[in-house]
Amino acid sequence: MGPGNHSTMTEFILAGLTDKPELQLPLCLFFLGTYMVTVVGNLGMITLIGLSSCLHTPMYHFLSSLSFIGLCQSTVITPKMLVNFMTEKNTFSKPECMTQLYFFLICIISECQMLAVMVYDHYVDICNPLLYNVTMSYQVCSWLVVEVYMIGLIGATAHTVLFFSAFNILAPTLTILGSYVSIIAGILGIHSTEGCSKAFSTCSSHILAVTILYGSAAFMYLQSSNVSSMDQGKVSSVFYTIIALILNPQTIA
Repeated sequence: MGPGNHSTMTEFILAGLTDKPELQLPLCLFFLGTYMVTVVGNLGMITLIGLSSCLHTPMYHFLSSLSFIGLCQSTVITPKMLVNFMTEKNTFSKPECMTQLYFFLICIISECQMLAVMVYDHYVDICNPLLYNVTMSYQVCSWLVVEVYMIGLIGATAHTVLFFSAFNILAPTLTILGSYVSIIAGILGIHSTEGCSKAFSTCSSHILAVTILYGSAAFMYLQSSNVSSMDQGKVSSVFYTIIALILNPQTIA
């Protein structure tokens, strides 16, 4: 056997958000509060939609699924972060890291796909209102939700293949952009001010959610690799993996 480095990596050492001990407890309490708000908000949304028959519509069906995805995503990330705040040596075994990455990818891919499904629902509602009940029937909505989770599972399993990476990002992005072009054209065709205002208010919260997700992710990945940008990347990654989850149920509703 030729010379070389044949060592095996068994664990990762996490750098954490800060190296100042006095900030560990305040940050731990802050993210604990954030996690509790996220859990209560998403569970409350799911429960409310499930119990209220008047909310059994496609939009709220998708919103309930989005809340479930947000709940899972927060649970994948935040508890481990809280444990790291309370320990001196922040180590992460390779199997634990890969498991967390796998479930996080399922959540983030499913969230992107669900946002694309939701904007399609808005598109049908605004541009084809007379065919809405037929186009967005219960069976269609159920299949769309199932397909979202299937894409999340497949994409997370095969995330190292470039084709799937491009599909997971480009497909929902192009769907969202294409749908909003049609939605804007449909809104411009509405002659009454009240109708335009109602149509815009239907989409405004979804636009905010898309902006938060894609904007924070782009800020983290599309920057240089110097020390300052790495610190900014930590803050941005925390924002779109944890903080943004608080906003989704309230803003889209």
